Amino acid sequence: MFNIILFEPEIPPNTGNIIRLCTNMGATLHLIHPLGFSLDEKQVRRAGLDYIDWEKVIHHQNYEEMLVAINPARLFAVSTKGKTTYSDSEFKANDSFIFGPETRGLPKNVLESFSKEKILRIPMQKDSRSINLSNACAIVLYEAWRQINYKF
Repeated sequence: MFNIILFEPEIPPNTGNIIRLCTNMGATLHLIHPLGFSLDEKQVRRAGLDYIDWEKVIHHQNYEEMLVAINPARLFAVSTKGKTTYSDSEFKANDSFIFGPETRGLPKNVLESFSKEKILRIPMQKDSRSINLSNACAIVLYEAWRQINYKF
């Protein structure tokens, strides 16, 4: 299925909601450290309550370690700086999507490693900052899943 990669997530309920999303969709969640919280926090557990499949939550100490560990065939960055609308992209099973931390997005050096067509954006009203991280993951992941006819 798909890989969702969170680069240094900061807000516990977002990660809890994304754990729940990934579990329901059969996706694997990758967390790149440092995390801005402990996974034992009540807010993470409440959001992911009864949904947490710890075998599908994989930890990586940094971006480079994650790349080596999963060796993604196709990796997309999701960023407000993207020019390609997520719904204009063609996805395949096993694609991977990386999302940046809530308050600052993906770092420049990570974004620069992607071709322009692999940096996806979610359309928003002008002058909007960004969409909530867990909502952004759901939007992109459901579109990718739809494109492969909801197969696992």
